[in-house]
Amino acid sequence: MAGLRTVGAVALTLAVLALLRADVSHMVAGSMAAMVATFAVKDKQRREQAVTLALGLPVALTAMSLGALLNTHVVAGDLFFIALIFAAVYSRRFGDRGMALGLIGFQIYFVSLFVRATFSALPGLCGTLALAFACSAVVRFGLVVETPERILGRLRQAFRARLAQLVSAQIELLDAGPARVEKALEDVRLHTARLHETALMIQGRLDEGTSDSATASLVQRRVADAEIAAERLGVLLLSAKSAEGADTLTLHLPNAPLPAAGDRLRAQDDVTATLRRDLHALRLLVVRPVSHDRGPAVAHLRNRLLGYRDEENLPRASAAVQDVFRGIGEAARSVLGLRLAVDGPQDESDDTPATTRSREELDAEDVAIAGAEEKEQDDDGPTGLKRPTTRSAVQVAVGSALAIVGGEFLSSQRWYWAVLTCWVVFLNTASTGEILVKGYRRLLGTVLGVVAGVALAGLVGNHTWTAFALVLLFIFAMFYTAPLSYALMSFFVTAMLGLLYTLLNTYSPEVLVLRIAETALGATCGVIAAVLILPVNTDRRTDELLGTVLSRLGDVTDAAVEQLSGEPALDLLDKARDLDTALDALRSSTQPLTHPITPLRARRQTVRYLVALLETCAYHARSLAATAELLPYSKTVAADPRLKRAGRRIADNIGVLAARVEDEGEDSEGVVETGASLASMLEADTPGATRPDRVTSRVLRHLQRLDEGVVGLARPLGVSVSSPDGESSRGRVTS
Repeated sequence: MAGLRTVGAVALTLAVLALLRADVSHMVAGSMAAMVATFAVKDKQRREQAVTLALGLPVALTAMSLGALLNTHVVAGDLFFIALIFAAVYSRRFGDRGMALGLIGFQIYFVSLFVRATFSALPGLCGTLALAFACSAVVRFGLVVETPERILGRLRQAFRARLAQLVSAQIELLDAGPARVEKALEDVRLHTARLHETALMIQGRLDEGTSDSATASLVQRRVADAEIAAERLGVLLLSAKSAEGADTLTLHLPNAPLPAAGDRLRAQDDVTATLRRDLHALRLLVVRPVSHDRGPAVAHLRNRLLGYRDEENLPRASAAVQDVFRGIGEAARSVLGLRLAVDGPQDESDDTPATTRSREELDAEDVAIAGAEEKEQDDDGPTGLKRPTTRSAVQVAVGSALAIVGGEFLSSQRWYWAVLTCWVVFLNTASTGEILVKGYRRLLGTVLGVVAGVALAGLVGNHTWTAFALVLLFIFAMFYTAPLSYALMSFFVTAMLGLLYTLLNTYSPEVLVLRIAETALGATCGVIAAVLILPVNTDRRTDELLGTVLSRLGDVTDAAVEQLSGEPALDLLDKARDLDTALDALRSSTQPLTHPITPLRARRQTVRYLVALLETCAYHARSLAATAELLPYSKTVAADPRLKRAGRRIADNIGVLAARVEDEGEDSEGVVETGASLASMLEADTPGATRPDRVTSRVLRHLQRLDEGVVGLARPLGVSVSSPDGESSRGRVTS
């Protein structure tokens, strides 16, 4: 949508300028201004978008005017450019609007350098800027409109597609023989990770995709339920195909060893055939739109799957296989809940008692979520000044100063390419390693883009409109590939610039080769500034984020165990979302450590293992939180005070790990404790007690796996582990 909106704004600007018989330099300036006026505005609400766009025009006019006035004053122009860069980066601390205005100011000043704006041409260029901003507004608010309903509809379709892909991969895993099981498991891992990424994207955009915060919280909860249910179904299916229960780490660690094969699911077995049929039915419920749910056939499928939540409806099979059928029932319930949250009430005429019970539970949850949202609306506080923003502004300013000096030696006319690269490699980065990887990717994309630019410029020649058509195509490709590959995005940017040079009659192979040199210089200056000026090395950055993840993990676990023990707990959903956000930030920050070019192979494996363990722990913590939220209004979940003692050891161990990360040294005296299973701890609390019910057993399994995952984190973090016999061993730090 961002690509369509930007291409539409540029195309409309070019069309109007062509009708006004503007020259090529004004058309290039107008297209670049329309592009920045469109992609820079990131406000969530349409009213705020209009205000930001209106404020951006005077900023753009000022930047263009100063660029034209300082064109002949080299020293003054360079000093102002550095100050502008500092202000543009510093303004990010003021939210989306501050970032947008800073970006507009920088990019329009860059446009003035690109088209070599002069004082005499200033009136025409200012008129072109006004026209470009007007066209951007027309496309944003009239042609490519983004309403909350449309955003939510697309998010729902994306999540439904990812969920269906995961169920399809699980069906392949069920049918996979010994020779194909490894490939099938890898597909399940891939689609599980993609579903989680989609859930995070949805949660990050719900505020702009829903009409009010209560609806956003409800949809967020239903998305989390569906994700947890689908992931749990994969674990149960893998356990049923194994001789022993599968560890959830198998789904989160690439190339993890496969569990030993078993014979509980034979390909020709009647139970396996029923399971395969029901997985296909679950996939049909996922992909089928609500508008196509008319008739008894779909209701029959839904009722049958939801019936597996009742013990009497389960087929005769082993306990592990019956757990898979229960997992299908829970997944069907989560799909029903998501449909009710997004599409509203549905036909209930064909409901069975099991389906009616599921609807009643979902309705009770909806009321509880809405009530909790009303109580929490006033909790938002003002955000203070962030030192990382100031640090980045200083680093970019220093790096840009170096790039200006070095760029002048390479070319007195096009030195600004080095500055642009230095600016770009700092965007959305927070450590030296991230800057280094981003600079490398930009240089790779630029080199390939130069080759493409040379070929395209020769083919286009003097065909102006052919060149502009290719520019529009590359702009869309640039936005479409940005989330996928930074190197690929840089390729399309450079190829587009090669065409713009052709339009301005300044194209030559030497110019594009100079582009490579300036890009390499800018990336180098950025890395130098990041290393020497207020540096934040990758290890320090990842340690900070790791400490945040452990803290969030402890918060979710403590709150969930408290509520499951019968004590009140608040904000479970928000705490789980904070954990996912922190883990996603950690995963991004470790990319320099896991990049294929890193020479430290053992370190890369350790980091991947650590992140996989944390993802496993987060899954179990989310599952505990989802179960705990059912407690106040569910007939199947009851509080168990014994769980509090069982969760205390986990909380203490997480605290030890967090203290170890914060100490940054190896002299931490904390010890991670192991011992008897949590189930045996509960039995010791109440000798002779009855066997835990199914839901309590599930809670115990999640707690047990979480306990094992936290203990597993001790080795890569170098924390001592005490065994039940009193001996302790210290983990090895390989990262």
